[in-house]
Amino acid sequence: MATLNLIDVKKSYGKDEVIHGVNFDIHDKEFVVIVGPSGCGKSTLLRMMAGLETVTAGEIKIKDRRVNELEPMERNIAMVFQNYALYPHMSVFDNMAYSLKIAKLGKAEIKARVDNAAKLLQLSEYLKRKPRQLSGGQRQRVAMGRAIVRKPDVFLFDEPLSNLDAKLRVQMRLEIKKLQRDLGVTSVYVTHDQVEAMTLGDRLMVLNGGYVEQFGSPIDLYERPASLFVAEFIGSPSMNIIDGHAADGVVELVNGVRLPGSSEVAGAVKAGIRPEHLSLDPAGVIAIRKGVAEQLGSSTLVHGTLDGSDIAISVALPGVHREEQLDDVMCFSVMEQGLHLFSADGKRV
Repeated sequence: MATLNLIDVKKSYGKDEVIHGVNFDIHDKEFVVIVGPSGCGKSTLLRMMAGLETVTAGEIKIKDRRVNELEPMERNIAMVFQNYALYPHMSVFDNMAYSLKIAKLGKAEIKARVDNAAKLLQLSEYLKRKPRQLSGGQRQRVAMGRAIVRKPDVFLFDEPLSNLDAKLRVQMRLEIKKLQRDLGVTSVYVTHDQVEAMTLGDRLMVLNGGYVEQFGSPIDLYERPASLFVAEFIGSPSMNIIDGHAADGVVELVNGVRLPGSSEVAGAVKAGIRPEHLSLDPAGVIAIRKGVAEQLGSSTLVHGTLDGSDIAISVALPGVHREEQLDDVMCFSVMEQGLHLFSADGKRV
């Protein structure tokens, strides 16, 4: 049972605290993704799990064993980096076998482990090549193979797909997900790409300025964001946020539009509506003045402003809608459960 527990973990550089008391439990065989903007502390958190950064306060446990003071090699973890970190003068086989040779495993055991990992990653025909003779995707597979042969308790991924082109990222994303399920290894994956996070993780942790904003399943975060930050960060395109006032079960937006709300909410609010939850409706109360339309094939993104105001708003229309065929002002209704309300301090209400 390879569980991973962080108990009130903090990290400071001098007087500057960058990780503020993070708590979470990762279950055996679970794939958890830590997602957040650049500088939020996600890589620092991952490096503390790996033993590459010291823990200022709190505890990190792997398989119920405190590892704060253990060296990286003593934690039985394997890490895959953004830049592959392959030895350029070594063959693929030697790159994958290096840690096993350091551990003084027998030649037969080393060959068996490398061959098995190479077969799993479709690298068998490249074992004699040097990294410079491989594509970016193949190099990333070698980096993963080097981690797999160690048979670790925990995989740690630090933005491993950032250097790949868009098509290859999608392919490698699927391969990593399938590989993790096949191997059944507890995994923590760091990324700033929320699409990557949504498609890979069993659960997501959204980090903001060293604080955990929300920790839950991808669908929980999408359907019930705990804060304004999560609401705007999860989902593509981003959620529309409009100032409003709630009273007597009605939310009145700044441009005078009235929407049904909750009788339990009163006072100043920020109303959130995802672009895909606005439905084209001639009788709809939300009028949007068209700005620019983006053709994505499966959908069309229309960016404009609320009619009668300068408040930017986006709508995702299913299918192809040519810009010249769209009215200058279009009316929309909000789909059921499509309205999210947040307090002035950004918390869900």
